[in-house]
Amino acid sequence: MLSAFLSAFRTPDLRKKLLFTVGIIAIYRLGATVPSPGVSYGNVQKCLEAVEGSTGVLNLLDLFSGGALLQLSIFALGIMPYITASIILQLLTVVIPRLEQLRKEGQAGQAKITQYTRYLTLGLGVLQASAFVALARSGQLFNNMCNEEIIPTGTGIPDWLTLSILVMTMTAGTGMVMWLGELITDRGVGNGMSVLIFTSIAARLPSEGWRIKESQGWWKFLLVIALVLVVITAVTFIEQAQRRIPVQYAKRMIGRRMYGGTSTYIPLKVNQAGVIPVIFGSSLLYLPQLALQFFDQNDPGKTQAWIQNNLVDPTSPIYIAVYFLLIVFFTYFYVSITFNPTEVADNMKKYGGFVPGIRPGKPTADYLDFILSRITLPGSLYLATISILPNFFFIWLDRQQYLNFPFGGVAVLIMVGVALETSKQIESQLMQRNYEGFLR
Repeated sequence: MLSAFLSAFRTPDLRKKLLFTVGIIAIYRLGATVPSPGVSYGNVQKCLEAVEGSTGVLNLLDLFSGGALLQLSIFALGIMPYITASIILQLLTVVIPRLEQLRKEGQAGQAKITQYTRYLTLGLGVLQASAFVALARSGQLFNNMCNEEIIPTGTGIPDWLTLSILVMTMTAGTGMVMWLGELITDRGVGNGMSVLIFTSIAARLPSEGWRIKESQGWWKFLLVIALVLVVITAVTFIEQAQRRIPVQYAKRMIGRRMYGGTSTYIPLKVNQAGVIPVIFGSSLLYLPQLALQFFDQNDPGKTQAWIQNNLVDPTSPIYIAVYFLLIVFFTYFYVSITFNPTEVADNMKKYGGFVPGIRPGKPTADYLDFILSRITLPGSLYLATISILPNFFFIWLDRQQYLNFPFGGVAVLIMVGVALETSKQIESQLMQRNYEGFLR
């Protein structure tokens, strides 16, 4: 990976792309620290010091935004509305024939789906910005553990105007982040949205690592680093693992030319679902915590106490088991709706392709479905195991260190996946230029 980056810097056009990407990342990180209008930045910092990261599930969203969410900066929403919109449209493609038809139309249809994604991103940005502003006004953004006034009132400006400007600013910040990500995709190293998420998570690593060292000492800090290296090695190995199904294409005469007769393969990754099941599972586990807001906080009952001890507390065995099972379930669910064996088998039959030893058509679809179900099981267990690692770090360290722990779970999955994909793109561009120089 390092050799690829060094070689890229020696190539003039690739060097421009890398420097352009670094410049966009600098703008993104600058926007993550600029407070939105109407927010008391000093009071926000006092609240962050008071709660020490004890913000529940919002910690995951804050991690994706690089710490911008809890500071209510102009880039507070980060790239999460775009990710949510992309997932929603991907799921709707299965149930809405018009979207499925657009997906099959190639580049023109994909451009239309991208346009719908942008519109939906802005709509979700308005809803999420309104929700986070309401949480900040009520004090629930910091779990009612801070009495400071995040959005000051009585400044001479009507409250509705202040809140409207704040929501519009955060929504505009989402649009700006989406534009920056597309710039990286078009003029940078590619995978713009993924690179921005990688940057947000990586920005938290130094401070959180130093916090572990300050609170736990050098030996636990070094042990955490060693465990993280082991986890990264395992994630890298499994993320690159795939089952290659051989495909043979028969020879066909079209006009005066002979086509086909080639051999290729269908790569089925062990982790076919990516990090989507983890996001789904985390979102569902937020519902019990949200339900607690409707109970009387001054007179907790048995139901409230049970939910708090078993479905909200990350150290609870029930919490860990439910989280594990949710990820396994959503892995199978997401793979089943994103990979259609029947469609793949029909396309192979249409172009004269077949799996050696398997008849085209339905037998090929059944074979692909059987292989997919076999490799989805270890993939789902791998995702669930990696995702619950922070819970065990929570038990080993203390609560404060866990809730801001970016060294396990979805953070490692995203960082390793983005790093591998970016290095592959750089290597492919280097290979393309080497071939061009050879042909010249």
